[in-house]
Amino acid sequence: MVSQLQNVAIDAVNAYELARFWSEVTGFPLHPEDKPGAEETQVMLPEGPLLHFNQVPEAKPAQKNRLHLCLRPETSREEETERLLALGATLVADRREPDGAGWVVLADPEGNEFCVLRSAAERAAQAD
Repeated sequence: MVSQLQNVAIDAVNAYELARFWSEVTGFPLHPEDKPGAEETQVMLPEGPLLHFNQVPEAKPAQKNRLHLCLRPETSREEETERLLALGATLVADRREPDGAGWVVLADPEGNEFCVLRSAAERAAQAD
């Protein structure tokens, strides 16, 4: 007997607004019953676990996340980084290498870090 991963839970000061940000990041909708002010919201990913946001009274502590999301964009890493910054993400660290390897560390509007990796096409081009 095994357990199936149901969701990735993310604490938030404003669950609905943070879920809206991640809905824009992923391009997938919020649960149809989620409304502004909801204390629990979900981004309905088509495969795998859902992104579940829980409203909590305290802000994220200053230390680095112990768990974070890594995104592999359909476009280039640079294009996706610019899109996410325009949505309200902030740059935390630039780990890109001169040869094209590496990643960019961003934070969502509540300070949760996540990474933007190279696209599959960028990885394949470098392997050639």
